Amino acid sequence: MTGKGGAVWAGAVRELAEWLLPGDAARDFVGSPAGLWVALGAVAAGARGRAAEELRGVLGVAGEEAGPAVAGVAAALARSSGVSAGVAVRSRVPVRAAYRSALPGIAFGELGGDARAELDAWVAEVSGGRMGGLPDALDGGADLVLVGVVALGAVWREAFDAGGTRPAPFTGADGSVAEVPTMHRRVPARWAWRVAGGTVVELPCAGERAPRVRFVLGLVGAGPDAVVPLAWADGGREPVRAGGVELALPRFGLRGRIDALAWLGSVGVTAPSRPGADFSGLSPEPLYVSKALQEAVVEVGETGVEAAAVTQVEMTRSAARPLPVERIAFDRPFGVVVLDADGELPLFVGWRAGGSPVRP
Repeated sequence: MTGKGGAVWAGAVRELAEWLLPGDAARDFVGSPAGLWVALGAVAAGARGRAAEELRGVLGVAGEEAGPAVAGVAAALARSSGVSAGVAVRSRVPVRAAYRSALPGIAFGELGGDARAELDAWVAEVSGGRMGGLPDALDGGADLVLVGVVALGAVWREAFDAGGTRPAPFTGADGSVAEVPTMHRRVPARWAWRVAGGTVVELPCAGERAPRVRFVLGLVGAGPDAVVPLAWADGGREPVRAGGVELALPRFGLRGRIDALAWLGSVGVTAPSRPGADFSGLSPEPLYVSKALQEAVVEVGETGVEAAAVTQVEMTRSAARPLPVERIAFDRPFGVVVLDADGELPLFVGWRAGGSPVRP
């Protein structure tokens, strides 16, 4: 992302990523900070009062300034080759014209009986089939559903030799050792650097303005909250002074789900999810956020990386009864980060904790 505004938005998405990352090194994690920020930012564009204030605290924007910010991040996503993204809203309540015009990239429609099938098909199309549909069923209680998708399909500039992939030991966070399929290749030393006690390796993808995929090793025992942000840390980088790097990287897949509503509550953002919340900038009907989920997947292999995330936000009229809320050998736990082409916006972040060769 470029320009003063772009830098501000990238910083806000990075901050959200750092808030989201767990401290537990023993559990896999994957999510799309950019996807969650765009979805929540679109909701925040209609927030006013206390709901806007609390959402601004975690997103950096809310209310009338959120629309241009969401559009800016969406434009940044579109500038990275291999990335597809979109946001759709289906509603059975009136949506203000000003809200629609502030978010011109959103596909608005009616929330009818066929909404689930329609949205599932839309998710599959935007994600290139990497996600089959919504993370959760539509049970008829929602009055407005907002769905955001971010997907990536990129090939390495230089692929790994599949014949060189062989079992190698991976030491999990609990100390257990397992043999996992591991890819091997030599890469230029300039693709690697050290920062704050960690080691980062960036594997370039083919094409102009291709995403930047970085793998991060931290100090032994450190969790994803301490290790993954090193991928975008600017200060204190030290080059790897060598004639090259012999890279050993597991072939792996991650799939996970984030209960974003529960996470918001854990960081003190509760006003948007309470009946009586002020979303008067979105609709004349009194709405509150009754559900917010994200499901994400990342796959890394010999030819490249594929990833996708779908975020589902549901809003319900306050007069309705609220629904219940469902609460440089990479041979040990490591992080994976996919950034936009400018290397600023974290599209996907992940944490590989165990040694079992699990793939989605």
